[in-house]
Amino acid sequence: MAEQGGKMREWFFLITAIVFEVFATSTLKSTEGFSRLWPTACVVTGYTLSFYFLSRCLEIIPVGVAYAIWSGLGTILIVLAAWLFLGQRLDTAAVSGIFLIVAGVLVLNLFSESIVH
Repeated sequence: MAEQGGKMREWFFLITAIVFEVFATSTLKSTEGFSRLWPTACVVTGYTLSFYFLSRCLEIIPVGVAYAIWSGLGTILIVLAAWLFLGQRLDTAAVSGIFLIVAGVLVLNLFSESIVH
């Protein structure tokens, strides 16, 4: 049972890493080329925490699986943040691509024997 709790912690670390990465990437534009102090501080802090939590999740989750989930969910969340907060529009190709990313993450989690369940 303790091992299961450890595995859940690594999944929490991965989700936390993704959230910090999405926060940092979403803030990146407002740095105006790293010329604004507070947005730059948010980006540096967000990426630092993101990589810290990513490194922690790799204690259990294989790096290839973690990176696939990181990039898939991160992409979806960045696209949603850009749509909601920056007014960027999604065309059919973008929606189709996002669907394929979600499908890939689901296949990894539901059917791959490489992933830690």
